[in-house]
Order: sequence, then C-alpha cells, then structure tokens
Amino acid sequence: MSAVARSRPRRVVRRLLYGLIAVGLVAAGHHLWNGAPYPEAAPDAVAGRLKAQAQRVYDEAALPRASEVRSRVETGTCSYRGLRSVAHIDRGRPDVRSFGLSWRVTDVPETTARAAQARTRLRLERDGWKLVSENVSDLGFRFEHPGTGDKVDVDWYEPTGTFALSAYAPCGKLPDGFSAYDWPAAAWTPR
Repeated sequence: MSAVARSRPRRVVRRLLYGLIAVGLVAAGHHLWNGAPYPEAAPDAVAGRLKAQAQRVYDEAALPRASEVRSRVETGTCSYRGLRSVAHIDRGRPDVRSFGLSWRVTDVPETTARAAQARTRLRLERDGWKLVSENVSDLGFRFEHPGTGDKVDVDWYEPTGTFALSAYAPCGKLPDGFSAYDWPAAAWTPR
C-alpha cells in the first residue's frame, strides 16, 4: 500500500474529528448563549392545577364569605437564560411566562387560621409536597410539588387577620398564539 493510500483514511478521520469538534463547539456556544431551554407550558393545564390547589385550600380553611373571594390566574415575567440574559437584563421573554393565583380573606381569627393551616399542611405532606420554608408571614409556610415545581404559600397576617393563599407555577414556554388577556381558563371563584 502506498503512502498516499495510507494517509487518505487518516485525513478522512481527521476531518470527521474536526467536524465533530466544530459541531460540539457550536452546540456548547448555543447553550452558553441561550442557557437551558424552558419546558413547554400548557396554560389551561397549569391554570387547572393552580385553581385546584386554590379550591382545596379554600375548602380546608372552611372560611365564611365565599362571595368575597374572586381571583384569576395571572402570568408573570420570566428572564432570558445564559449569557443572553446580560443583553436583556431589563426585559423578560415574551414567549415564556410563570403563572400565579392568589386569594385573601380578612378578619379571620387566629384559631380558625391555625386550624385551616394545619389541615392544609397535613394534606400537602400526605400528597408528597415538600416543605420549602416556614414563617413566610406572621404564621405561614410554603410547600413545593416535586414533580411540577408548583408552590403553595398559606399565610395568616395577625394585624389584619388576613388568611391568604398564593399558588405559583414555574416559568414555561407558551404555545404560539397564547394571549393572557383573552384566556377564559384564568377566572376562579370558589365553589
């Protein structure tokens, strides 16, 4: 075999290796610039989860005056990831949103609030949620669902006797055409 014939496979292997290195560098650069991609979000499904938690906590609280509680699932801003975030430090991504739902009832006695929180805490622990923090307020806690990343805050504020629920879902990439302003699944009123 001639020297030229022996060097031809080496050149092919070398070119292939250089090509693989170039593809790897481009992929690494893309990831470094953009960061990890956000997971896809199904807004109606997310709203359903948050409204279900809002209803369960409301039921566990057994509070009077259901007609006073109204809310809606709101969307929040999510940042760019990776080095791209430096270029967009004061702007959120238009195609990625977080979700949240909150409700409050005032003039709730401490004994009622503590009993309601105890019922909610027991149910969340039984359902596999993990305690993230306590004393979010004067008397409160936050739990996180290990599968979805959803968070539930249950608080009671002594000065006003306000019992409050806040449920959040992490940032997710929205489907094309989603409009938070024209979103019928967002409204929530306790049953």
